[in-house]
Order: sequence, then C-alpha cells, then structure tokens
Amino acid sequence: MIQMHFDNGVRPAAGRRNPTMHSNTYALETSWRPILKDLGVSAARVLRRAGMPEDLLVQGSARLGAADFYRFWNALAEELDDPLFPLRLCQAVRSESFSPPLFAALCSPNFLVAVERIARFKALVAPMRLELKPETHTVTLGIHWPDPLLPPPQSLVVTELLFFVSLLRMGTREPLKPLRVETTHPPAEAEEFEQFLGVRIRRGKTHRVVFDAEDAQRPFLTANEGMWATFEPELRTRLMQLDTSVTMEQRVRAVLLEALPSGLAAMDAVAKRLFVSRRTLQRQLEAEGTTYMRLLQETRSALALHYLRKTTLPAAEISFLLGFEEPNSFYRAFRDWTGRTPEEVRHRGSA
Repeated sequence: MIQMHFDNGVRPAAGRRNPTMHSNTYALETSWRPILKDLGVSAARVLRRAGMPEDLLVQGSARLGAADFYRFWNALAEELDDPLFPLRLCQAVRSESFSPPLFAALCSPNFLVAVERIARFKALVAPMRLELKPETHTVTLGIHWPDPLLPPPQSLVVTELLFFVSLLRMGTREPLKPLRVETTHPPAEAEEFEQFLGVRIRRGKTHRVVFDAEDAQRPFLTANEGMWATFEPELRTRLMQLDTSVTMEQRVRAVLLEALPSGLAAMDAVAKRLFVSRRTLQRQLEAEGTTYMRLLQETRSALALHYLRKTTLPAAEISFLLGFEEPNSFYRAFRDWTGRTPEEVRHRGSA
C-alpha cells in the first residue's frame, strides 16, 4: 500500500520558515460571491450575521482564523436555513466557477492527481488536511481537521465529503459512486444525501470516502496540462501571498458611501464594519499617507458636489444624506471645502 500525506505541498527553503504555512489563517476566496449568488443568498447578510465586514468577499487579502472560518460557515447555514444546505452548495459549485482548488483539480489527468493538487492549496483556504491511501482495489480519501478542541461544523464536514464525489463526477462526466462514506456524526436527515452519493453514510471514527481504484484513475475529460503548467505558478503566488491591491483607504471610502446617510460615519462605527480596531484603522491609514478625517471630508465634499450638480435635492436633504445633524453645520463645512455656498454651486452647475 502507498500512503500519501498532503498538507499544502509547498516546502520552504532550508533554514527558512514559510510564514503562510504557520499562520493558521485561511484565504476567503472571492469565488464565494458567485456561489452565494447561485444559492440565492445575500453575501452582505451572511457577513453581517457572522459579525464580519460586509466588503470582506471583495477583498483579495481577506484571511480568517479557523474559529472565524467556522463562524462564516455557520452564518451561511443559518441564512439558508435548509438541512440540505451541503447538497445545495455542492450543486452550486460548478466547474466554471473560479475556485483555485477546484481549478487545480479539474486540470488534472485523473482523480488521484486531482487530490494531490487540491491538497496543496486546500490547506490555504480551509482549516483541513487531506490524506490519500491508494491500495490495489480501492482509494481512500481521509479528511482531517487540525484542532481537536475546535471541531468543524457538521455541515462543513458533509459538504467536503460530497464535494470529492462531485469532483470525480465533474472530471469524468460519469455518475460514479463511492464504495463507502463515513463520518463521526452522520446527518439526521441523510436520505437525500445518500441518494446523491449512491451509498449510505456510515458512522465511523474519522471522515473518509472510499472509491474504486479504477474509478479514481479514469481520465478526466477536463484535463488540461498546458493550462495547468501556465497557470500554476500564478495560482501558487496568489494563494501564498496576501493581496495588497485593496487599500484601507479604498475600503473606508466604500463604507462611508453607505454609512453617511445612516449617520453611522464615526470612526468607531466604520472600524467595526471593517472588522478592525480604531487604532489599527488609524495606523493603516497613516501608513497610506492619509487620515480618517481627511477621507470623511473628501467623501462628503465629493458627494455634496454630486448631489448639487446632478439632482434637485434641497440642501437640507443633502445635509441629511451626508450625515450632518443639522443643515447649518453642512453650510459651514461646505463653505470651508469650496469657498462657496451650496446655492452658488448649484446655480453655476445649472448655468
């Protein structure tokens, strides 16, 4: 028997530690956005339920610890409020969805190589480890969770078991069935899951799926080694490094556009929506050469000019939309920004 253990598959140079391997954080991929759309749920509602910033899925650099990852997952399950949520999620994950682990797998020649590749990246995007045991007639895929004191949600475990069966079917375009599926806590309503799998979900000491060895070596019709060779270096880099393309300044401006009309534009409120402390927010903005008050003023000024030039809203209403408590404060601030009154700007715009 050959036994292969995969973690993230990337080894640091001798004498050097790979910080990502030891960070215990996981990238929340932007591929979640189309998946949530297909499921018919609002990403913003899921993130609010999880107590996370509403723009988290548009940040290339979003990374979560295991507890936060599980909280996001539980919020999604609660938002869907469907005991068959794992099955719905697997059906929503299609081959055209850009998910780095899925892309890595479907470019592969067969399921064995697919699991090897997916294991190299899976540990970067979820708190789990894969163990593959090919034998003469069977291939067993074990799914392990690193922290025994922080067990994963049951629905997450079931989803992963279903996912690897789906992966085999997507790659081969055949309705193949596993030989055996085990988990420590089978779902209470297992009938539809078992119909999807084609076998019973059994109670066991670990989480594993057993496949026929011939099925695991069937050629993937989605195989594309040329694409994989071209794309793999960039995929590795994108998953191993934090994406710094989205600045804190951009995130603050985006939140202010939504927060100003509600009057929740104080720094503490914005920091809370961005899932950072007030001090961290100040420090990151200073590192980018700006301040919170400057961004607040610039955003208010730009919106005020937009409303005055492009709408017929009265100045008192514009004052409200900009988060001022009363119109006189808006008049004074606007004159400081522009040297003119709102009426003068609107008149010139009309002329």
